[in-house]
Amino acid sequence: MFDLYVITDSSLSHGKTDAEVAEQAFIGGADAVQLRMKHSGGREMLAQAKAVRELADEYCRFFFVNDRVDIAMASGADGVHLGQSDMPLPDARDLMGEEAVIGVSVNTVADALKAEEEGADYLGVGAVFRTSTKPDAEQGIGLGRIFEISRAVRIPVVAIGGINRGNIQDVIRAGADSAAVISAVVAQEDISGAAHELRDLILKVRPHVPADARGTELQRRLLFRSGVS
Repeated sequence: MFDLYVITDSSLSHGKTDAEVAEQAFIGGADAVQLRMKHSGGREMLAQAKAVRELADEYCRFFFVNDRVDIAMASGADGVHLGQSDMPLPDARDLMGEEAVIGVSVNTVADALKAEEEGADYLGVGAVFRTSTKPDAEQGIGLGRIFEISRAVRIPVVAIGGINRGNIQDVIRAGADSAAVISAVVAQEDISGAAHELRDLILKVRPHVPADARGTELQRRLLFRSGVS
């Protein structure tokens, strides 16, 4: 399963391109990068997606595209992350195939169970804390919701929203399998250093969290991506 999941945002990256941010995040140890370009045209987004795809191959990491199934497919991304107002998951699966990794944003147990039933590979749960980088998400659902959802489903839970070095261990203790961050990495001068620190914090607390059977199929794909047979 992922440990650290980094989401790009060029408005926070001090002039760095999304691909440049992705490379530094991979160098720092991020297991996955999601390309999120809400206000860019398809041509620009595809160019960045292809560049991140090459980097993900070079570092043997995962690469996802936010919202855009067409960009994910054209760039050869490992998968796509869908919001509640994006293309329905079954339709995305029909287009992308069974090997694509598809994540879905949820913030209630009911939505989580529905996404799992429809075949989501993982859930993006949040916004856990209040954040300005995802204004369209319900704000501050809290650690209790992470606890509830993580125990209701058997697919991996990725916590997102306002996560930083001060609270990242709390979301793992609450039951999240991994943490997704934006500004805590993307907005930092030393992107690779920030990613390294956050992943290290996750790994330090993870041995104290009881293991379960979630994510078996996704783990197989992670091992394949890493070249482990």
